[in-house]
Amino acid sequence: MDHKRYIARRRARFDGISGQVNIPYGAVLEVQDGFLYWKGERLCATTCQNAYDYFSQDDDGQGRKRGELVTAILARLRPRNERDTSHLARWDKVWEDALCQKYRRPEHEDHWLWNYEFYNAPVMDLLQIAALVGAEAKV
Repeated sequence: MDHKRYIARRRARFDGISGQVNIPYGAVLEVQDGFLYWKGERLCATTCQNAYDYFSQDDDGQGRKRGELVTAILARLRPRNERDTSHLARWDKVWEDALCQKYRRPEHEDHWLWNYEFYNAPVMDLLQIAALVGAEAKV
């Protein structure tokens, strides 16, 4: 699905296609031909890591909530420090969950990478994944 509108879920500072960008939290971005645009400048593809890291689609007006949930889920699955192994039990739940499986990139059999659909998932799905891993989002 081609989305039309994205929102910055956190301040975005990176080298984009048109040069260095500094986009504030909550800024609205437009989409054309699979690329995000800010103030008429092409930033990046909607399927690139920068798009995943900084922006959430907002076609349904749920972009901020979607962004908060994605951020909370990713944070909950990261180890807090090099000795923290508690995140492994949460990852086990993700690997075993049917809903999560539809958001996994299948080309990596032994490593989990979230796919494009995860970053654009319906808020209800993200709420379910957040509950599964014990992520708390300010939504």
